[in-house]
Amino acid sequence: QAQFVESGGGLVQPGGSLRLSCEASGFFVNTYAIGWFRQAPGQKREGVACISSTNGFTYYKESVNGRFTISRDNAQNSVYLQMNSLKAEDTAVYYCAAKIDLCSPAIEAYEYWGQGTQVTVSS
Repeated sequence: QAQFVESGGGLVQPGGSLRLSCEASGFFVNTYAIGWFRQAPGQKREGVACISSTNGFTYYKESVNGRFTISRDNAQNSVYLQMNSLKAEDTAVYYCAAKIDLCSPAIEAYEYWGQGTQVTVSS
């Protein structure tokens, strides 16, 4: 059964850093596009970053570009989201998700989802 286990969320002060991990089982992350999404209270779920399977291209939401980095470790079958210079508006539940082949902005295109990990940026 394909699934993700996410970890790494927590409480951090503005300007701080966190590294989210997403470990897959039941499939290989290098054969899927893996995206990170987030959902703040009362808000729609939105894409934050994605890494494609076939070419390894990465994509970022404009507001996190230059602060967040998505990476993949095939040996660990995991994908990571390094988040630096965190802001209060980054507070949300973060999810990883997988779809075949290339990244897509369409959330409904993603097949497998993790359970989410809470990130809170507050002083």
